[in-house]
Amino acid sequence: MSIAKLLIVDDDENLLELARTRLNAANYDVVSALDAEEAIKVAKSGAFDLSIVDLRLADQDGMTLMESLHSVNPGMPVIILTGHASVEGAVEAMKRGAYTYLTKPFDPRELILQIARALESRQLATENVRLKGLLREKYDFANIIAKSDKMQRVLEAVSRIAKTDSTVYIHGESGTGKELIAKAIHLASDRKDRAFVAINCAAIPETLLESELFGHEKGSFTGAIRTTKGLFMQANEGTIFLDEIGDMPLSVQVKLLRALEERQFYPVGGDKPVQVDVRVIVATKKDLVEEVRKETFREDLFYRIHVIPIILPPLRDRSEDIPYLVDHLLRKICGQLKKKVNGLTPKAMEKLMRHEWPGNVRELENALEYAVTMTQRDDITDDLVLQTKLATGVAAASTDAAQPQLLPSSGSLKSLKEARAEFEKAYLIRLLELCDGKAAKAAEIAGKYRADFYDLLKKHEIKLADFKKVD
Repeated sequence: MSIAKLLIVDDDENLLELARTRLNAANYDVVSALDAEEAIKVAKSGAFDLSIVDLRLADQDGMTLMESLHSVNPGMPVIILTGHASVEGAVEAMKRGAYTYLTKPFDPRELILQIARALESRQLATENVRLKGLLREKYDFANIIAKSDKMQRVLEAVSRIAKTDSTVYIHGESGTGKELIAKAIHLASDRKDRAFVAINCAAIPETLLESELFGHEKGSFTGAIRTTKGLFMQANEGTIFLDEIGDMPLSVQVKLLRALEERQFYPVGGDKPVQVDVRVIVATKKDLVEEVRKETFREDLFYRIHVIPIILPPLRDRSEDIPYLVDHLLRKICGQLKKKVNGLTPKAMEKLMRHEWPGNVRELENALEYAVTMTQRDDITDDLVLQTKLATGVAAASTDAAQPQLLPSSGSLKSLKEARAEFEKAYLIRLLELCDGKAAKAAEIAGKYRADFYDLLKKHEIKLADFKKVD
């Protein structure tokens, strides 16, 4: 870690010498100046991490000098030194940008403590800015628009924990951006130049998940024609992200627990342990405390992964972010569709603000993409928002004669819930038949994330194995 460089400005040479001696002993690089003119000249000649300025200088007041220093280095914290009679002026200096003030004669230990706090505060602010910049450059920023207090706190937590190697536990509903936050932590960490490897535990069959995570030896099972490195090995010295860990089978949980405890594991069919150095981030939309109670998730594994929790708020709890999300998503969608839309009408925006958003930001993006596609104006009206499900259902029903009869010619109509469930199940069955039971392909055609697609299959008690093509 580099040594912090400090600038001290005071017209008392004895005080300067005392402060310089104490701060040098505390491992700071100190440059001193006796007046404002010299201080500005020194500040322009190099980068300083912090300045300590006397409020009453012979040639200029410290408040004016502080503002001049901030014009040279806007993010630099300034600590004001003042006599007892000038405390009111020091408080005014804080209102105008000073970090804090100390009265003379000051306790050197208090000065060192305040310097450490100021430098930590600056580092956190700088890390937040860097984190946002990295996200804007490399990833879709939609899920991490952070105007609301809840999301600001999430970003602050991310910047604080990124430099550690502690296991992170991210909890949030579908569509809240769990993987985006995991990538943000990785990008802000010292492992940023190494691999970020992600796996959705709900999307891999139980028989293959262990091999995916830990690799396998040639011949260890039918179809293992070569030795394969698992994702833990691929993530060595980097970060592994275990999404939807709440869906991990108990048989794999045992092996994962050992890997987390010992940072080593045995590949499937292997007899030699493999050592790895990885940062582990997990995520789930399930209540794992409840899963532990139901004995579908191991209690010891829960405590092993629940080290640093990050709770992502659902969109309905941060509705103040919606206008900013809409603005960002519209620019993205219009660019993709090569179509110009200026924005939403007030009624359309109000409709979005009142919606509950069970699908969170992912649902918002889908709704806006539909509206941009369908509008024939340069703005989006309220009749076009939140129409995605209705339009999809009508289009699908009209093109598939094999669908169940949702609207009988006689007798009582089915409830909308019953009709929707019946159509959804028939659609999934037909889709899996066409895809020979290949979940990845079926999910892509359906426009679903694989985890959400598996949830639908579970909801309708549809088994993939029934659709696998037999050679």
